[in-house]
Amino acid sequence: MIDSNPPLLNHYGALLKNSDEPQKSRSFNDQDNSNTVVDTCELPLIDLNGLKSCNVRERMACTAAICKAASEWGFFQVINHGINPDLLRNMKEEQMKLFRVPFEKKVTCGLLNNPYRWGTPTATSLNHFSWSEAFHIPLTMISEAACWGEFSSLREAINEFAPAMLEVSRLLAGILAENLGHQTDAVEKLCDASTCFLRLNHYPSCPKSKEEIFGLVPHTDSDFLTILYQDQVGGLQLMKDSKWVAVKPNPDALIVNIGDLFQAWSNDEYKSVEHKVVANNKVERYSIAYFLCPSYTTMISGCKEPSTYRNFTFGEYRHQIQEDVKKIGHKIGLSKFLRKGMYTTTTV
Repeated sequence: MIDSNPPLLNHYGALLKNSDEPQKSRSFNDQDNSNTVVDTCELPLIDLNGLKSCNVRERMACTAAICKAASEWGFFQVINHGINPDLLRNMKEEQMKLFRVPFEKKVTCGLLNNPYRWGTPTATSLNHFSWSEAFHIPLTMISEAACWGEFSSLREAINEFAPAMLEVSRLLAGILAENLGHQTDAVEKLCDASTCFLRLNHYPSCPKSKEEIFGLVPHTDSDFLTILYQDQVGGLQLMKDSKWVAVKPNPDALIVNIGDLFQAWSNDEYKSVEHKVVANNKVERYSIAYFLCPSYTTMISGCKEPSTYRNFTFGEYRHQIQEDVKKIGHKIGLSKFLRKGMYTTTTV
């Protein structure tokens, strides 16, 4: 049978051959960060049952914990989120079946209008190379049955999974918006279900990972909120207090992180934190990310005046990210993007 894994080793070898320096783990902000993981941490863990409590103090404490984690960490975990464990398991099984398809078929079959990606085609150095493959699935594709071909069972799983993830993301976005003095549906009005998307991730085991190799390069997410369902392999790391920290998987939890748009909309009250995935030399890893996004024409402005950033559309921001990736192999991040002058601090 044709190997199902993409030819990552060939691409890695070509980059290694052309590289003058050994790989260094840097953030996309070009800070000289140590490779050493200081600790394996458990993210703030929030039981969403607290929101349903009859006790007002318990409800307020749960809400406060969510907002504090969004401000101080940019990442947190939620349990008792309301998504059936059987649905999560079924989604992972369908995901695994998809990635086990031979590589040549994944590349050429045209499934879902070719959302398949592997490695980093634009990478010019090892620091920009990701040892992974993924399917980017716009949720507008769910209704188009003809696009799914032999993967109709995957479509059925996503048809249940995506609305459940949307419900969790809207619940959390509403709490975060209300904390800033807005109606709970303030972000929901910006993000329609059809403008969100899923990313199905597969990180094959990496024979070269005695030295750190990225499963996914350091980055921030360019959406409002990301909800992540992952397996128990581990490998996710985030930047905390200028150091990389490994996230300990929790089998009962979903991981939530703030995206760039929420940071901009909240005037930096909530933090979009840099994170990465480190490849594993023994075990493959799977994860599914749900991205709460607006349409490309949606205008993003600060939730209060004076606004930290001038107004911009999501489409403008995504276009600049794509240009950065083409030119330098990676996204430069929100703060440097602003310092470039395209989006400047509001002075009037």
